Amino acid sequence: MTSTFVQFNINNIVPEEASPAEDRILRGKPVALTWNVDESPDGKLFTGLWEATPGAWRVRYDEWEFCEIESGHSVVTPDGGEPIHLRAGDRLVLRPGFTGVWEVMETTRKSYVIRLP
Repeated sequence: MTSTFVQFNINNIVPEEASPAEDRILRGKPVALTWNVDESPDGKLFTGLWEATPGAWRVRYDEWEFCEIESGHSVVTPDGGEPIHLRAGDRLVLRPGFTGVWEVMETTRKSYVIRLP
C-alpha cells in the first residue's frame, strides 16, 4: 500500500551523484548529489533533496519544479532576465519552458517536488 504521507528523511538513502552535461557547463566542475525520497507509481512525481557544489551551467525545464533552498547561495538567471539570488528559506517554482543559467556560488541544498508532463 502506498502511503499518503512522505517524510523527507535521507538517513537510509544513498544519494545519486551526477554532473551537468559537459556542453552545458559554463564555469567550474559542479557535482550534484540527489536523494530521491519518493516517486509516484506512474513515475511522474518526484520528491527529495538536491545538493550541488559551485559552478554554472545552462538549464532547460520541461517539467514543473517547486523547490525551497535549505542552505547555500545560488543565482538563477532566466534567459533575457535579471539574476535572482537564492538563499536559505527562498522558494520558487520553475515552469516548463524555463531556460537560463543556474550558478551555485556556495554549495547549495534544496528540497524539491518535480512533476513531469
